[in-house]
Formats: sequence, C-alpha cells, structure tokens
Amino acid sequence: MSTIHNQSIVWKEPPAVWALLAAAIAFAVALFYDGLAFMVRAWQGQEEYSYGYLIPVICLFLIWQKKEILRQIPFAGSWAGVGLTFAGILFFILGKLGDVYTVIQYSFVVVIFGLMLAFAGWPGFRVIRIPLLVLVFMVPLPGFLNQTLSNELQLISSQLGVAVIRLFGISVFLEGNVVDLGSYKLQVAEACSGLRYLFPLMTFGFIAAYFFKAPFWKRALLFASTVPITILMNSFRIGIIGVTVDRWGQAMAEGFLHEFEGWIVFMVCTGVLLLEMWLLERVGGAPRPLREAFGLAFPAPTLQQAQIKYRSVPRPFYVAAISVLVVLAVSSALPERKETIPPRKDFSTFPMEITEWRGERERLGVDIVNALNFDDYLMADYSNARGGRINFYVGYYETQQADKVPHSPRACIPGNGWQISDIRDYTLRDIAVAGHPLRVNRLIIEKGAQQQLVYYWFQQRGRIITNEYLVKWYLFWDALTRNRSDGSLVRFITTLGPGESQAAADRRLSEFVRVASPQLRPYVPD
Repeated sequence: MSTIHNQSIVWKEPPAVWALLAAAIAFAVALFYDGLAFMVRAWQGQEEYSYGYLIPVICLFLIWQKKEILRQIPFAGSWAGVGLTFAGILFFILGKLGDVYTVIQYSFVVVIFGLMLAFAGWPGFRVIRIPLLVLVFMVPLPGFLNQTLSNELQLISSQLGVAVIRLFGISVFLEGNVVDLGSYKLQVAEACSGLRYLFPLMTFGFIAAYFFKAPFWKRALLFASTVPITILMNSFRIGIIGVTVDRWGQAMAEGFLHEFEGWIVFMVCTGVLLLEMWLLERVGGAPRPLREAFGLAFPAPTLQQAQIKYRSVPRPFYVAAISVLVVLAVSSALPERKETIPPRKDFSTFPMEITEWRGERERLGVDIVNALNFDDYLMADYSNARGGRINFYVGYYETQQADKVPHSPRACIPGNGWQISDIRDYTLRDIAVAGHPLRVNRLIIEKGAQQQLVYYWFQQRGRIITNEYLVKWYLFWDALTRNRSDGSLVRFITTLGPGESQAAADRRLSEFVRVASPQLRPYVPD
C-alpha cells in the first residue's frame, strides 16, 4: 500500500452533498422502478442472470477504490451530463410508451452516467467511467435475443459434447439437442446451453481486463476469450455427463451431481481465464508476477497535512437531478397505461373442416406450452382424400414483451434434430392475408432421409412479416402509436413423400394455405 505524495489539497463531500447525490439516485430508481423490478425478477428467475445482485456492489467497490484519485480532482460538473440525462429520459419515455423493459433498463444506466458526468465533470468522470460501465452487465438481454443465443449455444455445445464422448470410444448419435447413447437419451436442455456460465464469466472477464495492467490488445483478448472458454468448457461438461451416464447410469445426469458439475465448470472457466492472464503477461516485455499484473489495490491513505476543501454541488447536476424529479412527478400523476387487447375468437372454435381438408386437433405438452408462453394456440393435422397431410400451427399472444414472444422456427427447428438445407423468402401467388400479398419464409428441412417443407410468417396487427428483427421494430412502433402488441406466429409443414419433388409439395402446401389463411381473420386481429 503506497502513500500519495505531493498532495496539497484534498476535496471532500459534506453531508449535504451526499444527501443530494443519494436523493438524485433515489429519484432515478423511483422513475425507472417498473423496469428495474422486472430486471430483478429476471435475476431471481433466470440462472444466467442470478449474478445481477452483485453488479451494483461491484460498481460501488470499483468507484471506492478510486476515491483518493477523485479527492484530488475539483469537480466542476459538465453540461454534457445534462444532455446525457435528457437522452436517458427520452429513451425512458419511448420504452415506457412502447412497454419495452429492456429500453427502460438501459436508459436507467444512461441516466446514471448523465448524473455522474453532470456532478463530476469530465476529469472525474474519466476516472469512474469503466466502473460505471459494469452496470451494463446487470441488464438482461431482450427475450428474443436471449432465446436465439441459447438455441445456438445448445446446438454447438451438443455437437462438441458428442465429440468429447466419442473420444472415450463410446458410440453415440446426435439428433438436434438429443444425445442418444443407445441405452439412454440425454436432452441438452436450454438450461445446459452455457448461458448461465457465459454472462457471469463475461462480467468477470471485463473486470479482470479492467484490473489487468497490460496493453489494450491483451485486455481486449482476455475479455473476448470468455465466449470460447465458456462454450468449450460447457461442451466438455456435457461430454463428461454423457460418459458418466454411459458408465454408471442416468442418475449421473440428475440432481446434486448435475448442479455440482455446473459449479465446477464455472470455477474451471475462471481458472482458465486467470491462466490466460498469466500467459499473456509473458508475451512481450519482462514478465511480472500475476499479483503485480493484476492491479487490485485499496485506496492509499490521505496525508494528514493535506489541506481539505469541501465540494459544492455543480449547477449542471442540479439541472439534471431536477429534470429526473420533474419527469418522476409527471409520470406518477398520469393514469396507468393499459394496452389495448382487440376482441377475437378462441382457437377452440377454429374449423376442422376446410373445403376438402379434414383436421384433427393436437395437444401440446405442458413443458412445451410453458416454453412457448402463448395465450392461445392451434395445433392440428389436416388431410385430404388424395393423401395430402399438413401440420398447421398458430401461436397467439395478446401482448408481447420480454420472454412472451413467438419462438422463431429458424432457431427452434435445429433443436429437434432437423437440419435446414434451404431457406428463402417466397411469394405465394394469388394469396392475400390481411389485405397484403402473402410472403412467407420457405424452409426445406431434413432428418436423415426425411424431408419436410415449411412455410411460416409472423402475422402482427395487420402486417405479414418474415424478418424476425423487423417484427421487433413494428412491435415497438405499434405499442408506441397504437397501444397494441398482440400478434402471432403462423406455420405450415408438409412431409415430402418418397421421390416426391419439392414443386409438388409446394403446390400442396400453397393449396392448403390458400383456403386456411382466410380462416384466421377472426382469430388473429388486423
């Protein structure tokens, strides 16, 4: 622990300044309460974000670590901080009107940045900007991005895990996310995707890179490596579970052992990250002990002979804090906004006879219903006298937010063991839905010798959309302008018979879509 020399003036905050700082942050928390409460529920309910409780504490610790440096800087405030606070408030209003919690949560971080910049000014803000940036890691990803990332990691981890199992000479077959050992089948579930290691390890990697006294490229590499480390170690975990199940039975993949293995993997990931730091320290230049390279230090004591001056509150901070308070007062006085849910028919009344086609309803399992999280759905197999068979699915959502959104078939199909061999936008001639020419996502999927043709689209408040990301834009826009976020995913599947051409399957599926899609109007409002 070293002592700061040549220190003639030390700036301190009197109790009144601390009280104003605390009040401004309390105003911000109250203003963003709904979004922050939703964020905390994600910390409680999703293992991959359970570390979120630690992030504010880590941020405060990293700022406290710099307190003696900050005490040597006279805070003059900055009007740029007021502008940043206004930007955060604007995004909050948009997120509130659009009922998009992720926008509200990130705008809270922007407002905190703005308040700190308005108070400390640029010299002080530069000292604490990285500790404040840690707050970004507490915000969960939007539901659709989280789901897409989870699906991709499941597939990669399954493939690499099977490769590990085969290294032990065990015969194994992979079908999507199902590892078939012959006597046992292991489902690589969403919880095993690796997200519960990835996000905490990325946070640890960011903090480790912050402390690492090394060139920027080494610190950037250290942080970026958290992704491949997580994927490889999670895949190794899946592989070892497969090996132990093959040797000692299904119990090795369940209960305490399964969870304990998870903790071991995360600790090993952390160890690998520290080992990488040690190795990077030996690349270029004279190597130092890891303790010296890892700049974790506590604040040095202040010299007793230093002259103490007390800070006053900069004018920009008053403006920023009062702005937050005014918006809080206005938003509290406004009536609670209720989303419009248009009237519609229940899918239980959907016709099972459509021209020559006869349908038979299918019920989804509880686990699938819980995962899809829709408000109503239709799943039916339709057939005609010529032997044509179509599987017809519609998932309807009264509101769409967070994890309550349609799951894209493009992401879900590979998890069931099917491989997408072709995907394109496709226009169905002479078919209109909601007054628009019908464009669909057309997929050819394969599993072994089997082939299926898939059409799907998102039917959202009178729009037919094929792009998943465009769905999110219109969801935000319509929530903002029409106070609606209802919508559905519509999907049709037909199996190609032996020797049947894709053109014949297209004709069959197009024929059914032509007569079935108009039936959706009372069930999926425009």
